[in-house]
Amino acid sequence: MTDAFSSHARRLAKLIQEARRIVVFTGAGISTESGIPDFRSPGGVWTKFAPIPFDEFMASEEARRESWRRRFVTLDPMTSAEPNRGHRAVAHLVRQGRVSAVITQNIDGLHQASGVPDERVIELHGNATYAHCLDCAERFEIDAIKRDFLERDVLPVCDACGGIVKSATISFGQAMPAGPMARAEKETRACDLFLTMGSSLVVYPAAGFPVLAKKLGASLVILNREPTELDAWADLVIHDEIGPTLGAAAGVN
Repeated sequence: MTDAFSSHARRLAKLIQEARRIVVFTGAGISTESGIPDFRSPGGVWTKFAPIPFDEFMASEEARRESWRRRFVTLDPMTSAEPNRGHRAVAHLVRQGRVSAVITQNIDGLHQASGVPDERVIELHGNATYAHCLDCAERFEIDAIKRDFLERDVLPVCDACGGIVKSATISFGQAMPAGPMARAEKETRACDLFLTMGSSLVVYPAAGFPVLAKKLGASLVILNREPTELDAWADLVIHDEIGPTLGAAAGVN
């Protein structure tokens, strides 16, 4: 462990120990450490597949078919991934009662898989591990949809109401989910330490939460491999891997 790394980990550990109520905010960077490709970086998902806007998905059966085809291509790395040290450290802090909520831009369900209760995870961009009807919200499991699509070329339709079934993720042009956004704002307003990890902090309105926390007096920590536009706002900036850094600070192997 380098002196700089140990110094960062000690400073982060001290902020965690001193905080009464922590909110964790995670982006793709925590999941790339589990082998899940991100979307925006060179070589990421969007360099291979341009996103299909929500209005095109709704208007065109061809667009829905292409959307599901791409989903199944990109789903395999996600379903085979396992939580890493960073996820485990977050779950540890939740169990200790230090973290009140985990706000995530990720759609992989790895926070829940690491042991964070569903009710503690606020998914701003949805979840790719299941699907739902856009009309009645009936839930559908991805495996059954995948089997029918790949074996019989059948697009999913809701059994309950006949509505369009879509992966439970937020697409370009689709409204952000009001419930999770309201919960995220409530948690942000109540915290005294806002810990953001693995996010480039360029996607709004989600990137507004760390700014709000800082304006309301919370300490702000940014842990990300690359610099972000909000680094100047932070009380502590660490440009390093998430798992080793947070794991050392939280005492999790």
